[in-house]
Amino acid sequence: MRRVYPPAGREGLVPVAFVFADTTEAKVAGTVAVLEEAGRRCWAPRRYDTLYPKAVTARDYGQAVPVIVTALEQLTEHGADAAVWRRLGRTGEQTLTAALDNPDGDALYRDQEARADAEDKRRHAAEREAQRPVCKRCGSKFTDQRWEETTARGGAWTAGDRSVCGTCRADDFAREEAVAEAARLRAAV
Repeated sequence: MRRVYPPAGREGLVPVAFVFADTTEAKVAGTVAVLEEAGRRCWAPRRYDTLYPKAVTARDYGQAVPVIVTALEQLTEHGADAAVWRRLGRTGEQTLTAALDNPDGDALYRDQEARADAEDKRRHAAEREAQRPVCKRCGSKFTDQRWEETTARGGAWTAGDRSVCGTCRADDFAREEAVAEAARLRAAV
């Protein structure tokens, strides 16, 4: 009888199960060791290609074939839902669902990538803040607008004294206007 199972929602390829029957534990262990070594490039996950290789420890199971093994005796005694399955590359026996699950796969990758990205943005913002100019007169930090005025191409001509903040610049401008207005009044009189 053929069955079509719905997608499992796990990354990776279709799993392969080896069920050993009528054999000794030593032979099973030897066969599993050979399978692990010889088939490593087929079942082992790869590292994600990421901008944050030190922050992301998740594994890419997209091209990995999950290989699980068990003994027929264990299946008969405990059932397929019991912790009788061992996945190559892991130690200990797990339930079938746990053996096929990839806890260090896509979900962990998305979480670690988001955390690393947030940390990168926080670090860049802190570096930018550390470079923000400080007013020579009052000691306050420049606003983004004032910083842009003093550093933008062509903006330095209209920025006035580039060592003062916007408030101090406005005070200077008001003072200059008052002096100019007083001079106009004196000239008119």
